[in-house]
Amino acid sequence: MGTNGKHRTHLVWDWNGTLLDDNIAVVGATNAAFGEIGLAPITLEQYREMYCIPIPRFYERLMGRLPTEAEWERMDGVFHRSYTEQREACGLTEGAAELLAQWQLAGRSQSLLSMYGHEHLVPVVRGYGIERHFVRVDGRTGPSGGSKAQHMERHFAALDGISPEYTVVIGDAVDDAVAAAHVGAKAVLFTGGSHSRSSLEAAGVPVVDTLAEAAALAQQLSE
Repeated sequence: MGTNGKHRTHLVWDWNGTLLDDNIAVVGATNAAFGEIGLAPITLEQYREMYCIPIPRFYERLMGRLPTEAEWERMDGVFHRSYTEQREACGLTEGAAELLAQWQLAGRSQSLLSMYGHEHLVPVVRGYGIERHFVRVDGRTGPSGGSKAQHMERHFAALDGISPEYTVVIGDAVDDAVAAAHVGAKAVLFTGGSHSRSSLEAAGVPVVDTLAEAAALAQQLSE
């Protein structure tokens, strides 16, 4: 299909833990949120083994119970404040900027869909100097903690003329694969983010260790 140029692979990139190497900030912010209600800190390894969507369920795994609504609001607020402070020290994942530029130079399209709040996401992406590589940048609107599936639906509704059938979602979470399947797109999952390889493999889609492998595989999958 790819040879006539009519159906070139479109990529939908995830942001946190995929293009942005922010694991340390995420775990640090999680531990700040836990400290808020007297829970012990966790390591990156524990985080990657236990992490799941929705976030209150992740907290339940670690607390032994679901947080109350008041606890969730406090933890969520502390998490976002702490993350914002720590993110400034984070860089893009190795090779990400070059990959985005190469994909665009090859005449293919790509977009960014994140569960990071939209009003925070756009200036952050701009700050890393990569906004120009995307036909669209969408962050989460509405409350945090849910699934990406509905956001993916809205993302495609706004991506003019791009078919999910020729799209591959690249992310670091099982939820990225769920959101891709929800709209009829394919997915490739990257081990450098919030999930361990074993938990990613449960999604039943290809799992890779570098973004370069992810992009190469995406091209094969949909052309």
